Amino acid sequence: MKHFILLLCVLMTLISTATSPVLAHKSSDSYLSLRVDGERILGQWDVALRDLDYALGLDLNDDGVITWGEVHRRHEDIASLLLSSLKLRADGKICPARSSEHLIDVHSDGAYEVFRFAADCPETPLELQINYDFFFNFDPQHRGLLRLDFGKDVQTAVFSPLQRNWRTQRDGVDFLRTFVAYVNEGIWHIWTGFDHILFLSALLLPAVLTYSKRRWVAVTRFSEAFRNVIAIVTAFTIAHSITLSLAVFGYISLPSRLVESAIAISVIAAALNNLRPIVQRRLWAVAFIFGLVHGLGFANVLIELGLPKKALAIALIGFNLGVEVGQLAIVGAILPAAYLLRFSWFYPRIVLSGGSLCIAMIATVWLLERSLNLSLIS
Repeated sequence: MKHFILLLCVLMTLISTATSPVLAHKSSDSYLSLRVDGERILGQWDVALRDLDYALGLDLNDDGVITWGEVHRRHEDIASLLLSSLKLRADGKICPARSSEHLIDVHSDGAYEVFRFAADCPETPLELQINYDFFFNFDPQHRGLLRLDFGKDVQTAVFSPLQRNWRTQRDGVDFLRTFVAYVNEGIWHIWTGFDHILFLSALLLPAVLTYSKRRWVAVTRFSEAFRNVIAIVTAFTIAHSITLSLAVFGYISLPSRLVESAIAISVIAAALNNLRPIVQRRLWAVAFIFGLVHGLGFANVLIELGLPKKALAIALIGFNLGVEVGQLAIVGAILPAAYLLRFSWFYPRIVLSGGSLCIAMIATVWLLERSLNLSLIS
């Protein structure tokens, strides 16, 4: 049985790392900055070279390295792809865009094409409509992060397969739309943030059990398991809300690699605690301590999204609410099944022990990749 569990864990680790890079790295994003200057719109679009390579095949010699020469030879193709994926309209009239410059920049997750362009509108716009349709056919999880300097306000938006159009007025911030957008982003981030999901799962799996005489024993009442889960989720929520807010308002700033590595350590610690319990009854305390770290991870996402100054509180509350909705959905999926299976012989052996071992192994791969900037399985 132990050999079977170990083999299963190895297979899960290989599959998760090889087929789903999002498990160990940030998801596909691009960064679009627009500034309206009279009748002209000046733009800069940072797009990951790995995404452009996937769409256009930049790596001509297939050596796994994209050089400046390979990018330079495809400038026209890159410009054509990006300009065809972005449509700008001022007061309903098209603003034709043209390429102006190509550069390369390095972000926390790799090299990016910096595409600069300009669009000429028939007149100074009072209302601007943006249609974003890049890379969704290749990756439904791709997000386009917009920063718009329009009049006296700086506005932000997030483009997704379900939100490809953005319409706004000069000097206007739509608070309701901003709130809904950031609620959606909070839900999306927790559901695609597999490190957060595995951390919560590691804490929730023993919630239907109690540790007694060096072994896990099933709880007798659902209310006991429910109280355990509520305590864990509440502690995690309070903790990540604290550091998320402090980081967004600029009181805390830590390197992304350090934060992501610490998140991987939190997943390992929570999983190993299920195998050799050190904290046996107050798992909410573990959730709180490591929730502080996860809040910094959420903050990195929000800061990259760009927050509207006039709607900063609205965006922050919306994102937090979205994270909580996403968490409750995870709880709703795990708790009923765990409670029904808690008396079965394989729940403590296979689900809890085997699942925790697999979680620890996957998180160890993340830790090595994040702390050493490696790609162990490409």
